[in-house]
Amino acid sequence: MIDILADANATIVMTEEVFTQQTELLKATYKPLQAGLGCLGAAIGVGLVGMKAAEAVGRNPDASTPILVQAIIGMALAEAVAFYSLFL
Repeated sequence: MIDILADANATIVMTEEVFTQQTELLKATYKPLQAGLGCLGAAIGVGLVGMKAAEAVGRNPDASTPILVQAIIGMALAEAVAFYSLFL
């Protein structure tokens, strides 16, 4: 009876090791995809912020300094998405 339980335990441990290996393989496979999509999202976000800032300055040139400050902050926040996708 003890031998049967020991064999069952070895099978469970072996299955857990195989599951861990497969999980690590999937993580390694999809990491570049995650990084690419995160950087693409950041690039789109920075482009939208720049487009809207240029539009706002075109509509009201006297407010160019406050618009520039807000645009730089918005671009920095959008770029943070790229760093999250690369390092997490």
